[in-house]
Amino acid sequence: MLFRSLLSLLLLLSPTLSFTSSTPNLRSPSSLSASPLKLIITGAPASGKGTQCLSLKNRYDLTHLSTGDMLRMAVSNGTPTGLKAKEFMDAGKLVPDEVVCGIISESLPKDSGFLLDGFPRTESQATTLNALMEEKGLGCIDCVIYLDVEESSLVERVTGRRIDPDTGDSYHIKFNPCTDPEISKRLTQRSDDTEEKVKVRLMEFRSNVEAVNGAYGEKVKRVDGNKSVEEVWESIREIVDSI
Repeated sequence: MLFRSLLSLLLLLSPTLSFTSSTPNLRSPSSLSASPLKLIITGAPASGKGTQCLSLKNRYDLTHLSTGDMLRMAVSNGTPTGLKAKEFMDAGKLVPDEVVCGIISESLPKDSGFLLDGFPRTESQATTLNALMEEKGLGCIDCVIYLDVEESSLVERVTGRRIDPDTGDSYHIKFNPCTDPEISKRLTQRSDDTEEKVKVRLMEFRSNVEAVNGAYGEKVKRVDGNKSVEEVWESIREIVDSI
C-alpha cells in the first residue's frame, strides 16, 4: 500500500521533474552518434605535424592524408606526377596546385573521418578543397589546427632530421638520435632539408598561411608548437574533444 502511494506521488510530480548533467558535451572517440571528423593540421616544415597526426589518427580513428608522403611516394615510384613534383620539391618550392589537388581528389574518403596533413597550403587550394568536399557531399571542414613554432627552432629541427630509407622512420641528430649503428649507416637527409632550402620553404609558407587560415575563419585554432610534444597534444585533444 505504501509502495502504491509513493508510485502515485511520483507519477503526479513527474511532469515537473527535470534532470540535468554537469558533464560537458565532449566528442568521444568511440561515439556512434557523432558525424565523422574532418580536420586539417597545418604548420611550417618540422612544426611537429607528423607526431601529432599519429595521435589524432589513433584517438579519433581518422584516415591520415599526407600530401608530402603521397608526393614522395610518387617521386620514388617515378610516376609522371612524381617526376613533375620532384623539380619543385628539390628546389624547396611548393608543388603546383593541379598536381596536389588531383591526388587529394582521389584520396578523400566518403564514409570515414579524415585528417589532411600539409594541405591546403595556398588560398586557391583551400577554395578547391571546399569545392571538392561540396561536390562529394562531405560537408565542410570541422577544424583547422595550426601549429605555430618560432622560425629559429624550425630551421634546427629540419636540418638535423635524418630518414631511414628502408622503414621511413625519422630521426634527429640532436633531439632523437639513432642508437643502432647499422641503421645509422643508412640514414639519409632529404634533398630539401638543407638550411638554404628550408628558409625558402618557410618564406613561402609564411606568405600563404594567413590567406589559408583566412579561408576558415573561426575554425582555425592556433596551438603553441614550441611546447613539449605532450603539452602540444593536450592542447590539440582539448580542442578536438570540444567540437
